[in-house]
Amino acid sequence: MTGILLRAGAALALASLVVACGEDDPDRAAQESKALEETIAQEHQKVEAALSGPVSYKMEEVVPGSAFHGIHGITETSDGKLLAGSVLGRAIYEIDQETGDVSVYEEPPIGMADDLEEGPDGELGWTAFLDGKYYLRTKDGELRVLAEGLPGLNSTAWNAEGRLFTTQVFLGDALYELDPQGVAPPRKIMEGMGGLNGFDFGPDGKLYGPLWFKGQVARVDVDKETLEVVAEGFEVPAAVNFDSKGNLWVVDTAAGIVYRVDVETGKKTKIADVDPAIDNLALTSDDRLFITNMADNAIIEIDTETGEERPLVKGELAVAGDIALAVEDGEEVLYVGDVFSIRKVNLSDGEVSEVGRVFASKIDYPISVAAAHGRIGVAGWSSGAVQVIEPGEKLRAPHHDFAAPTDALPLEDGSTLVAEYGKGALTRVSADWETREEVMTDLKGPANLVLGPDGMIYLSEQLAGTISRIDLETGEKTIIAEDLDGPEGFAFGANGNIFVAEVAAKRITRIDNETNEHTVLAEDLPIGFGFEDDVLPLNVPTGVAVAKDGAIYFSSDMDAGIYRLVPE
Repeated sequence: MTGILLRAGAALALASLVVACGEDDPDRAAQESKALEETIAQEHQKVEAALSGPVSYKMEEVVPGSAFHGIHGITETSDGKLLAGSVLGRAIYEIDQETGDVSVYEEPPIGMADDLEEGPDGELGWTAFLDGKYYLRTKDGELRVLAEGLPGLNSTAWNAEGRLFTTQVFLGDALYELDPQGVAPPRKIMEGMGGLNGFDFGPDGKLYGPLWFKGQVARVDVDKETLEVVAEGFEVPAAVNFDSKGNLWVVDTAAGIVYRVDVETGKKTKIADVDPAIDNLALTSDDRLFITNMADNAIIEIDTETGEERPLVKGELAVAGDIALAVEDGEEVLYVGDVFSIRKVNLSDGEVSEVGRVFASKIDYPISVAAAHGRIGVAGWSSGAVQVIEPGEKLRAPHHDFAAPTDALPLEDGSTLVAEYGKGALTRVSADWETREEVMTDLKGPANLVLGPDGMIYLSEQLAGTISRIDLETGEKTIIAEDLDGPEGFAFGANGNIFVAEVAAKRITRIDNETNEHTVLAEDLPIGFGFEDDVLPLNVPTGVAVAKDGAIYFSSDMDAGIYRLVPE
């Protein structure tokens, strides 16, 4: 059986290469296929020899970790602290404005913050977007819950009178006033504004904020409950803020532009061109301007006169979700579902490149990836989105209304198999995306889909602790590994062994193809970042891939990096 699996694995690798080279260049494809076949055969022999007895592994860094898990709201406190919040990271961070040093200010899981701002008495309020809660920490340390049951709480600001306001965006569309004492319930002021995102109060006492879905900036009278547009013509305005002189600053997340706006005339003045995926901005007491970029895990200072940018903090990856190995132009690459972008890592040199990023590309919070038949399946559980990428071609828009999709595996006939965690089902979607058919139900946490070297499909079930072989023709599921502790990503090695991330145990385990023996290869790994209140138990999936040289790659949801295990 080992020999069969080896030949099947080589055939699949060669098929991927032919697709990558392009059908319009058969000579080149044939030459590179032959070269790769010889390389695979040699590497298989090395791997077989290495795996014939006990092997110890060491961990090496491939892509360095990042300071955050995506970064969003940002503010300066009255004592000069620069604070920023992360939703997936469930934390509020303090950032040194000169050195970029980062420390945790409010620990997970309470610290989940899409936006945050200090009140008149030194209290800090913040929005827990996914939890649907609004938290306030008083200066003496008391924690209050001012609102709950409001999913999509997004932005917040205090006015000069010490009144506190917040909005729902994406999972709702409403403006509320909150009681800082936590006694009175939230008072809804208005709804259906069009996505009133990062807002601020102006010198006139009015609320100013971007209408995300309308490309406008609006002024709201919170007492008269009226709204009027003051500026328009933006692609996707994400946040606004006033400086000490009364100038309104606006960031456009899709265009990657920082504007200064005259609220009387609506005139926009472009100050800086930056990378798209800007989330928020803050102006300090001395009018220094800082912006956050969620795709780059970045906090950037913008010179308000010249537009020059100074990265204060930046990461190569934002979240480091699932990974998938592909061969393109004879090179092994890892695709990474990075939530705010899709990235590729070249295994030969570790170089990270970008396939697309949110708001500037046709992707929607991609966190899971799967490679098969020369295509890349992409899933975003938080957006309910699935798409398939043809390497080298333009991105096509994702398809929505899936129930927390946690993987999408391209099939040979052009259809796509989707793991829907929210329904506990596998759904097959036709090549034209017109038809969806549930082919398997009653699954317990379907997590990762893999095309095996034998041409069969394999599935990990996180809550069941199993890996199974799936027969799409008969609908039969055969468990091939069980008693696993929170299995998520897994991959096949050269001889058919399975390497799986048992995330709940923070380890990677090898499952012998012939004996089914489980051998722990490495433990105490930087994986398993999750909390009881997470919307999905599979919050940030840990991906696993095995390269042709036998190195085992895995993504770290703890520090947003990528590592590999190599035999010592």
